[in-house]
Amino acid sequence: MKKLPKEPPSSEITPESTYKRRREFIRNAGIAMGVAAVGGAGAYYWHAAAAEDGKPPPPPPPGAGKFDTGEEKTSFEDITHYNNFYEFGTDKTDPAANAGTLKPKPWTVVVKGEVEKELRLDFDDILKMATPEQRVYRMRCVEAWSMVIPWDGLPLADVIKKLKPTAKAKYVAFKTLLDPAQMPGQKGTALEWPYVEGLRMDEAMNPLTLLATGIYGKPLPNQNGAPLRLVTPWKYGFKGIKSIVEINFTETQPPTSWNIAAPNEYGFYANVNPEVDHPRWSQKTERRVGGKRIKTLKFNGYGEQVAAMYKDLDLTVHF
Repeated sequence: MKKLPKEPPSSEITPESTYKRRREFIRNAGIAMGVAAVGGAGAYYWHAAAAEDGKPPPPPPPGAGKFDTGEEKTSFEDITHYNNFYEFGTDKTDPAANAGTLKPKPWTVVVKGEVEKELRLDFDDILKMATPEQRVYRMRCVEAWSMVIPWDGLPLADVIKKLKPTAKAKYVAFKTLLDPAQMPGQKGTALEWPYVEGLRMDEAMNPLTLLATGIYGKPLPNQNGAPLRLVTPWKYGFKGIKSIVEINFTETQPPTSWNIAAPNEYGFYANVNPEVDHPRWSQKTERRVGGKRIKTLKFNGYGEQVAAMYKDLDLTVHF
């Protein structure tokens, strides 16, 4: 079994003073245009494609995103400089330092398996499959750290409906790009490559599940999974597969990278559950990047939206 990373010490967490600089950073980066309320509960975000080619995004629609948590958002700087993306290195700072080799344009996604018609889609074709949603999610990771990230993207359910899976499709599997020249971490053995993940079909169709294309109104940075990644905010962060190049509809449960690496530690479901400790650390609390250690909420606080999917499962067994 491969040696797995330890829970990050508090010394690795970005200091609160850095977190407090978010407005200055955003202003200097030119992101603040039209987003005067970016730090508050009434913040709103729009589709990443609107900010491409250096053009300022249009004014956002009124009101907060449907799933805005009302929490203080993590700064753009922290979100883009404290990452897990082993394809670019295993330290939290490695992805930001090394991901410049990734070429997110042009980008193709293969659709295969239990689907009416197998397809090869350009990234722009995917963007046209749904009306952009403005959402803000809480995203937490198994290492006991968390962020509040203003994601831009498309509901996965809307995309799946356009792809027309067959009645045999019970799961949706995803695969990350395999290209060691672009992703130098794949030359190592931290995990089996390419990275793979999957969801049960009802999880994939849940309104919370997102194909993310951006953060803070800008396209996804390379280190955050450009150009397309999965977000399931009631699950631990390793379920958020990045740089997706394949969507495969399957009749049986697909393999997932961390379950392959350590099946006794990382289950298929990966639901946030403070009642079940990780074998090597407690999951009762988490450290908010740039902030304090806080109590972890079951299903990451989204129980009302997702708990019914697991009413017949023993979550201490199906972790």
